[in-house]
Amino acid sequence: MTTQSPPAPVPVLGPRLIRAEVLVVMSVSLGASGLVAFVRLIGALTAPKELKGQQAVLVGSMAPGRPWLDLTLQLVEIAISLAPVALVAYLMVRSGESLRTIGADAREPGRDLLRGALLAAAIGGSGLAFYLAVWAAGVNLTVVPGALPQVWWQVPVLLLAAAQNGVLEEVLVAGYLLHRLGQAGWSPWRAVVVSSLLRGSYHLYQGFGGFVGNVVMGLVFGRLYQRWGRTTPLVVAHTLIDSVAFVGYAFLHGRVSWLP
Repeated sequence: MTTQSPPAPVPVLGPRLIRAEVLVVMSVSLGASGLVAFVRLIGALTAPKELKGQQAVLVGSMAPGRPWLDLTLQLVEIAISLAPVALVAYLMVRSGESLRTIGADAREPGRDLLRGALLAAAIGGSGLAFYLAVWAAGVNLTVVPGALPQVWWQVPVLLLAAAQNGVLEEVLVAGYLLHRLGQAGWSPWRAVVVSSLLRGSYHLYQGFGGFVGNVVMGLVFGRLYQRWGRTTPLVVAHTLIDSVAFVGYAFLHGRVSWLP
């Protein structure tokens, strides 16, 4: 006769362990990106050219003149960039939860798509106007959303890059971070402010406009997450915003006078 071992207890995270977990996750993901972006901003500020005379390329070629190698590197980079999302999923399962806990799932596809589309329309239009204003004021670099060669995989890779940004940033900075800070006893507004500042920090390489614009976006997205309890509509919105920016720039740059 065999006896079964009792199931292992579900780990309970106290505030101290939550802080340690969040620090580790952000240190290997967007927190590290924030530090790199800060250093890049210092480099831009100390360069001979003014800020708007410099470029911040979001999706650029990794192997100029070698399209197949370039495509392979683009896909590998996108896959590696999503590793922190897998880490977060694992850690949440370890604590007796899942990505479903933060609403990163497909339970409400219709509502999520509608909310995401409306949010993208509101944030995307105002964000473009804000960027043009801060660029004209000279406090932002010239942002180049896409600088890929004009080959058959240009648009698919730009769309995949947009989706990667949406999943990575919203799962980590909106859903996971706000959920964990709430578990640690932080007030909703304190958590949203920290989340928003983190979001702004890893956009510092674009200049002060990129920082401010993304802090404001973080405040909006953070409060909506706290209200809805769902990350998916934010992923949809972010993906749509970046898709329009990446693909739109590829087709409009050099064809319209108002786009730097």
